[in-house]
Amino acid sequence: MARKADETRLESLQQAIESHPGQRPSFFASLLGCSREAVSRMLVTLNDRGVLYYEDERNGVWPFETKMVS
Repeated sequence: MARKADETRLESLQQAIESHPGQRPSFFASLLGCSREAVSRMLVTLNDRGVLYYEDERNGVWPFETKMVS
């Protein structure tokens, strides 16, 4: 059985990425006081929930912004 995600940490990661776009996972790990592997797992969990991020060529994490077409 899979472990339940820590909702507080997920929200903290979401806010950190929006506040510091383009930073590497290691930056977010030190900001949140966890490992890079934990950040990677949280990014996957957020992706599964429909919260999308992408990594650039130097592994910076950015929020995925959808543009509304009218």
